[in-house]
Amino acid sequence: MDRTALLNIIADQARQGEINFPTGLDVSMNILKQLDDPDCHIELAAQLMRGEPLMAARVVAVANSAAYNRRAGQEVTDLRNAIARIGLRTVRTLATAIATRQMAGAPSDPALRKISSQLWEHTAHVASLAHVIARKITHQDPETAFFAGIVHEIGGFYLISRAPDFPGLLDGEPADWVETAEPVIGRAILARLGVPDAVMQAVEALWEGLLALPAVSLGDTLLLANELAPVASPLYEAGNLRRDPNNAHIIDAINEDGVMSDILKEAADEVSSLTAALRF
Repeated sequence: MDRTALLNIIADQARQGEINFPTGLDVSMNILKQLDDPDCHIELAAQLMRGEPLMAARVVAVANSAAYNRRAGQEVTDLRNAIARIGLRTVRTLATAIATRQMAGAPSDPALRKISSQLWEHTAHVASLAHVIARKITHQDPETAFFAGIVHEIGGFYLISRAPDFPGLLDGEPADWVETAEPVIGRAILARLGVPDAVMQAVEALWEGLLALPAVSLGDTLLLANELAPVASPLYEAGNLRRDPNNAHIIDAINEDGVMSDILKEAADEVSSLTAALRF
């Protein structure tokens, strides 16, 4: 069976609500559910994080990143203060990040592990760039942009988890995945996670690939972050502004706040530290 046929099978399953999440994702999904409760407060969130060392470590690391800790020497070392600094919305985004990374499962195949690792590195860069671009260039909500960056490749992680059951699934050209299955599978998983409409629309704008200049919308924010990310998605290697000299003019596009390349250069430490905090 060729790759397109395999993708169609998984896409059809997704349309019908048949999404097989990998073993081990239940804990993260349960934490997300509790964080969504309107009555959730800092103490409860800290209690939830203490039971999951990986999540706890990411919360503290992000709280101490340059994007959230803008006063040198004021690092936090405990969960409660870390959560108070970044807020419950960002805590939920980080819990979603863990769930997204876990979506790929634990591949035994070295090739799949490599793809999964690169896809997460790409995701971390996009999320970090989206956070800064939203705040400094497009004037969108930075936390929403950060969340959109975290989930924009969630369908790809799910595809990796299904690859062992469908030999040859990840062979061939990235375009096969984008055209055949990404919108269907990605949309189904985002809907299952209860992702807000604004984020869904931004991710769909990314799938369509129509970047407006000057960049103003949440979709533009995500598209720009995706194009500027120094690590490409292994499943969708679209043209990247930093590698394609024909698109270099976009980096220097004029926005109302100045030249984009200058703005991003000033924010380089924020992007770098936030990306590092998302590595696991």
